[in-house]
Amino acid sequence: MRSPTSRSKWIIGIALGGAALLLAQEWQTVTNLTAVDFSGLTPARKSLALKALRAQACTCGCDMKVAECRVKDPNCSYSRGLASVTVGAIKAGKSADEAMAESKASKFGTRPTPKLLDDPVPIPTLGSPAMGPANARITLVEFSDFQCPYCSKAVVQINATLKAYPNDVRLIFKQYPLMELHPAASVSAAAALAAHQQGKFWQMHDVMFANRPKLSRQSILVWAKEIGLDMNRFTADLDSDATKKAVLRDQADGDKAGVEGTPTVFINGQRYNGDLAPDAIKPVIEGELKRLAGAKK
Repeated sequence: MRSPTSRSKWIIGIALGGAALLLAQEWQTVTNLTAVDFSGLTPARKSLALKALRAQACTCGCDMKVAECRVKDPNCSYSRGLASVTVGAIKAGKSADEAMAESKASKFGTRPTPKLLDDPVPIPTLGSPAMGPANARITLVEFSDFQCPYCSKAVVQINATLKAYPNDVRLIFKQYPLMELHPAASVSAAAALAAHQQGKFWQMHDVMFANRPKLSRQSILVWAKEIGLDMNRFTADLDSDATKKAVLRDQADGDKAGVEGTPTVFINGQRYNGDLAPDAIKPVIEGELKRLAGAKK
């Protein structure tokens, strides 16, 4: 799931990211959840509330349980709201099933279906890595995280769309590392931009996504040498303030555009809220091409 977050809250140290990753593996056993008030509950009632939160599905679209979402995505307003209602009902003496039913009936119980395409927003792309013809009628801007499993899946899907529309679709890649969840995301984003300085962004992009579980600074240095980068220059760029600032600019651009997680794709500036599978995005691409053709008449 694309994890909702405010970018300013994600920019923390790698140590904290590792701690969050550890917690993410223990959501079924932790007894305190971020922004969930268990005060006033007896130990038995608290245990009942936790049992309910571990069984109740979150409605944000993440396919996680409420307790799991509170641990892995503490900024999710849906799991926070669902937890508040459920725990409140438990405090009122209701059973776990009754509490979950009350929570499901609340405003947090259903998520409004978003428009397939949001209204267009400006996204700075000058100097960003790009693939496809510069005069393409459709520009995809992807905000991505090299350690994100969903972003890895998106590579194949987006490449298929580019192959299907070789003259009409262009891809621009923007960095959006979710450092709290992915401890190697930051160095990977920097490595991609350092490779971009030598004209080999896409080679580094491909090798890092292909080896996503093995991402680390040491591995990245090996891959950089294998794809033929000047290692002195690459290492300098990898650690430079300019590269760090470039990653932060991409993240800030994503925040301003309304990015809530990865991967997020914009079609001609319009955030796309659908599936990235080629057969799912094809009607949207076709519709945009027809709209542009009609606008020329």
